[in-house]
Amino acid sequence: MNKPGIYSAFKDSAWVVVGTLSAAFGLKGFLLPNNFIDGGATGISLLIAETTKIDLSLTIVLINIPFILVGFWHMSRKFVIKTIFGVCLMAIFLLVISFPVLTSDKLLVAIFGGFFLGAGIGLSIRGGCVIDGTEVLALHLSRKFGQSLGDMIMIINIIIFLVAALLLSVESALYSMITYFFAMKTMDYIIQGIEEYLGVWVISKNSAIIKENMVNEMGMGVTVFKGSGGYGKNGLIMDENDILCTVVSRLELLKINRLLEKTDPSAFIIVQGIRDVRGGVLNRKINIG
Repeated sequence: MNKPGIYSAFKDSAWVVVGTLSAAFGLKGFLLPNNFIDGGATGISLLIAETTKIDLSLTIVLINIPFILVGFWHMSRKFVIKTIFGVCLMAIFLLVISFPVLTSDKLLVAIFGGFFLGAGIGLSIRGGCVIDGTEVLALHLSRKFGQSLGDMIMIINIIIFLVAALLLSVESALYSMITYFFAMKTMDYIIQGIEEYLGVWVISKNSAIIKENMVNEMGMGVTVFKGSGGYGKNGLIMDENDILCTVVSRLELLKINRLLEKTDPSAFIIVQGIRDVRGGVLNRKINIG
């Protein structure tokens, strides 16, 4: 194995170790002592551990086995091996480490329990595995029944929280939904990055000036399309204009708005959220002054 390969394997393993440790802390330091659960396979494990008194380290492994088996048909062998490593590692942490119970305040438990659990899941995903196999099952069901992945995850978690309301209490189920919300938001930040990027389309009669400022003054990469517009009942054809397309951070959008106010207040601008962006020319140093 070459040095880049060794470094990559070490980095992935480090993500998984830190992630499983964070998730274990969230589970035993916040959720389990206060009768809270989460969504997905982790939520099922917590629910079983709470109602049967079976050790959480064992239920985590047992509940994830079916998801891992499903993964053999839908994921790569490398991914499955890493997932087995991550799940077993978290079970070991849960078994051998005595995490302190920091608070019994229900709202703090829901927020910070979800935060540490979500951070752990997100870091593990960055390491190339999952420690909650719900997404694997949801992918299989979405292909089988023709529903979206998000819909299947939502259906699975609704069932989990309904069972929690019946076996624990409605209040515990409601707080557990808050836990799930914070876990998912934290996981998204860990995987996608805290900095949010936006796709911006600008149509203006002064597109040449705007493009020059965006490239030379703001350091942005710009893609130019040729287009012509039409509006009104008769579809009046306007002169051809350059359509500018760029990707910026939310803070940099302020600079673009200021530029348009100076050069063309009537410019047509479209802003859309982007889940992921890579490659190209991105201005990483943000300056909104």
